[in-house]
Amino acid sequence: MDVTTVGSPALWAGFIGFVLVMLAVDLGVFNRRAHEIRMREALVWSVVWITLSLLFGVWIWHHFGAVRGLEFFTGYLLEKALSVDNLFVFIVLFSYFAVPVKLQHRVLFWGILGALVMRAIFILAGAALIHRFHWIIFVFGVFLIFTGIKLLRHRGGEMHPERNPVLRVFRRLVPLTTDYRGARFFVREGGRWLATPLLMVLVVVEATDIVFAVDSIPAIFAITTDPFIVFTSNIFAILGLRSLYFLLAGMMGRFRYLKVGLGLVLVFVGIKMLIADVVELPVVVSLGVIATLLGGSIAASQLRPVPERPDGAPPA
Repeated sequence: MDVTTVGSPALWAGFIGFVLVMLAVDLGVFNRRAHEIRMREALVWSVVWITLSLLFGVWIWHHFGAVRGLEFFTGYLLEKALSVDNLFVFIVLFSYFAVPVKLQHRVLFWGILGALVMRAIFILAGAALIHRFHWIIFVFGVFLIFTGIKLLRHRGGEMHPERNPVLRVFRRLVPLTTDYRGARFFVREGGRWLATPLLMVLVVVEATDIVFAVDSIPAIFAITTDPFIVFTSNIFAILGLRSLYFLLAGMMGRFRYLKVGLGLVLVFVGIKMLIADVVELPVVVSLGVIATLLGGSIAASQLRPVPERPDGAPPA
């Protein structure tokens, strides 16, 4: 497996600076005031982030060659698909905590900002481990196969946010207000600072992303061990997650077989890791397999949609 890297310090600094500027424009200009994200706005931002991702991949291809370009696009597709699985969790969390629609964007913004930092730490740690201990690749591979099989067996399981240990600890240690106070995470009442439920939701979102990162970060190392390619493809995948949430939130129930596709993808990349020292699959093959599995699961979802409920309500 190729371990050469393409990211110079200047390139890392430039990319991180670009991300921070885009986030500042997003929150400080277009979303300075809390408001409900409409379908058109979500669609526009989804197109913007996907276009920027594709243009960056083309730039990588042009400057560092076809192999690196394919690695970026494969990693981006893989991470985008895995990040979509987060949307199912966000829907449940926002419903359970009754987060007002106009405040959901703020939670997702700060949640994703925290995810950028955590994933950067995970990626750099993972790259260092692989460089120092090559056998960690096989550990990642076995873990991904186990996770994929678990996802295939329990794809229909229900979530129970109230059982989240992070939520239990937070409620025990942090004094809370009884209701939301606009877009604020803290308020001062009776001479002391209190957290609002909005902060509690943000903490649970961050904790959930750590769980997802444990799956997604090892998966992309099956495609490339270049930290810069891993980081940029991962970050581009989750940057557009907020707008994608508002675009697809009402339709997530229609992708009944997506988790099957994700489970098969994790098993595939896990096997790819285990056989890397014997058979190194070309990146274009990995891209084709991942795209076929994901595309097939989406097509199957449309061919066999979830049956409507007897009362005529749309599928859950």
